[in-house]
Amino acid sequence: MTSFVSHTTVDATDAFALSSWWQQVLGYAGDPEDPNEPGDEECMIISPDGRHRVLFIEVPEPKQGKNRIHFDLRPVQGSRDEEYERLIGIGAKPVDDLRVADGTGWVVFHDPEGNEFCLLRSEEELRRTR
Repeated sequence: MTSFVSHTTVDATDAFALSSWWQQVLGYAGDPEDPNEPGDEECMIISPDGRHRVLFIEVPEPKQGKNRIHFDLRPVQGSRDEEYERLIGIGAKPVDDLRVADGTGWVVFHDPEGNEFCLLRSEEELRRTR
């Protein structure tokens, strides 16, 4: 017997705002049968294929310290560096730039509420260096 991950839950001070921001990052959408609205204390976003869900839940406590779990993102289209620019444009804050001159490496970012996530090279970039 095993289990599966139903969804990933992210604590937030503003569930609607943070879910909306992550929708832009991931290309996910809200549940059409339970749309997310300003003031909602729980906001779910769903991947285009419906296989992954992220639930944002409002909590009273502010974030403290480094995340113990985080998202590692790969660009679906384009390069890591192009996605870096897009993420900066929508409000991601670079925390640690670990890109290397040979094209390897990654970047650590904060989302609008300070949660860490990493940006890796695209699948195409990986194939070119193997």
